[in-house]
Amino acid sequence: MKKRILTRFTVIMFVIGLMTAMQYNTINEPDARDTRDVWEVRQELSREKQLHSQLLSEISTLDETLNKYDVDTNASPEQALRETAGELRNAAGLTETTGPGIEILVEPSMEAVALGFEIEGISPDLLIRLVNEINRYNGLYVSIDNKRIINTTAIRDINGQTTVNAKPIELPPFSIKIISESMEDSEKLYNHLLSSRILDDFYIDNLTLTVSAPKKDLIIEAYDEVIDTKYLQSTEEE
Repeated sequence: MKKRILTRFTVIMFVIGLMTAMQYNTINEPDARDTRDVWEVRQELSREKQLHSQLLSEISTLDETLNKYDVDTNASPEQALRETAGELRNAAGLTETTGPGIEILVEPSMEAVALGFEIEGISPDLLIRLVNEINRYNGLYVSIDNKRIINTTAIRDINGQTTVNAKPIELPPFSIKIISESMEDSEKLYNHLLSSRILDDFYIDNLTLTVSAPKKDLIIEAYDEVIDTKYLQSTEEE
């Protein structure tokens, strides 16, 4: 009898001890720490603030468009529709665009030319990275080698050649034009590109980027292809 009680007592004490040990480990286990330094945290905060500011700007622009459309509709429905259609065509890249912007010249590096290296075309991955950098700083309208970038533009390799809108990019040198919403945005993009690591990435591929100072009236050509609308469907008002 005493042996049985002792066994039960031992089992109970073992369970209590195991639970105590588990609780102690849980309490004393350190939480995962953020290993980023202050500068990295500030950069992340800056990116989030830029995104927040961009979203607020877009919301404000849409509100202004809606208010303008309501006023114009009451005065002249036909004129309101024409203006809206023109704005949509411009936003889609179907019209020539003029505004503040910068121009980037892509050309072979001096070392590559001096050493007689074969000049190769820009890779699709590198070109996509550059476009992403441009879009991060409000590059609203972009053309690459006189090929307008729109929402459906594809940058890819076709038969060993980098293409934009299925058209091959010329061997360097060629230019990239970017129009921003304001001169301030163009200056921010200009300063960002001058300090960006993307310059080193191009240099590794024996290419250099020469970024022009912001201009007030830069012209970008219209998209000259037919936009594929086979997946679009019209809606009927109920």
